[in-house]
Amino acid sequence: MFFHVKELQYEAKVSQPDPIFAKQLQEVLGGQWGEISVMMQYLFQGMNVRGGNKKYRDLLMDIGTEEIAHVEILATLIARLLDNTSLEQQESAYQSDPAIAAIMGGMNPQHAIVSGLGAMPADSVGNRWTADYIISSGNLLADFRANLTAESQGRLQVARLYELTDDPCVKDTLSFLLARDTAHQNQWIQAIREIESKSGDVVVPTTFPRSKEKQAVAYDFYNTSRGEADANGPWAQGIAPDGRGQFRYISNPGPYGGPAKLLPAPEDVYDTPPTKKY
Repeated sequence: MFFHVKELQYEAKVSQPDPIFAKQLQEVLGGQWGEISVMMQYLFQGMNVRGGNKKYRDLLMDIGTEEIAHVEILATLIARLLDNTSLEQQESAYQSDPAIAAIMGGMNPQHAIVSGLGAMPADSVGNRWTADYIISSGNLLADFRANLTAESQGRLQVARLYELTDDPCVKDTLSFLLARDTAHQNQWIQAIREIESKSGDVVVPTTFPRSKEKQAVAYDFYNTSRGEADANGPWAQGIAPDGRGQFRYISNPGPYGGPAKLLPAPEDVYDTPPTKKY
């Protein structure tokens, strides 16, 4: 069960209306790496945890539930940035600065026409949020790595938005969200390390038998571009992170198979007729 506590997890104040920044903030609410995405991703991962992994389920549900609070913070912040901004006033703000109009695209008319000066489940250019953004595979190591990526991308975008506003109240709210992203990145890193340690492996899925893969090529690095600037990287030499093999740098990789040949299509498909017999 979920209970809604009416107080915000952190205050979402603004110094003055700013419909253009409200549009920009939509990215970290309803974009690919926004709060709606991580909320849904963590909750679905948590609800799908099987077996005796109760602590991982609790971890996912706790952070996922906190992300609901972050959705509410951002939705409130966006709505307050839209306070007292009619469509006419938004258009005036857009027209007042040609540079802003050119770079940021100005106001979001849907904030006035569609949502009635409220936040929307959409990104900063109006793309509606989609469940295609989330990952819930049932493999916790794979999922936790996806979560770390999501928090990394989300924190990066909030940091960029922090620099795009001069409103001290908005900056204060964003500073809280940045700090919570720091916490979550560290927590996913620790969870990843624990699972790797327990599994004795770092390659997902850790339970797939290595004997069933082509082990002769399992640690090769293929140089498929001009130059060899990447030859001295730790991905091309030394012991691999799983401790089971040593990287090998292949300067001029060759093919393992022959040319790809397909049989002619049936006549009623009307493909291009073959130029020679197979």
